[in-house]
Amino acid sequence: MVLRQRLAQMISKRAFIWRQAPPYFRLSSGKESPFYFDLKRITLDPEGASLVGELAYQAIADLPVAGVGGMTFGADPIACAIMHTAYRYGRRLYHFSVRKEPKGHGTQRFIEGNISTGDRVVIVEDVVTTGGSTLLAISRAREAGLIPEAVLVLVDREEEDGLSRIQAEVSRVKVLFTRSELMELAQK
Repeated sequence: MVLRQRLAQMISKRAFIWRQAPPYFRLSSGKESPFYFDLKRITLDPEGASLVGELAYQAIADLPVAGVGGMTFGADPIACAIMHTAYRYGRRLYHFSVRKEPKGHGTQRFIEGNISTGDRVVIVEDVVTTGGSTLLAISRAREAGLIPEAVLVLVDREEEDGLSRIQAEVSRVKVLFTRSELMELAQK
């Protein structure tokens, strides 16, 4: 519980940004919001990445999966942290990245990484609002022959029915933090 409390504190103090007046933040969904979770401030920090890796791995450790990944760039540091943590526990979980567009050279694939057709995977996401990015990652993974076994979300913004849209595609969804709990911490 201490690890979870520390990560929640880091997110609420360092990654939660609030604007009292416009201009508001434009989210990847296209929606504008007075608050924003800049989780790269956490996932690209040594302590933050370590905490994310530990807590996220604990959340999925019992799943029979070969890999973790999601839409590049937001999912990449999360998946890498999980991969490294799993290895410390003696388990090989491979990180894969999902591109919005196929690479224009080389293999020209949507999915990059040491993952094979038929592998069961966990799709990871930093922040969910509408669920659009996560749904695209799920779709691309399925097109590549992967089997999304679960989705792991660091922060659910608790709006736009994002989580329920994801659960309609992959029934097993694990959320580490919600907007309401992090906003409450930020106000303390």
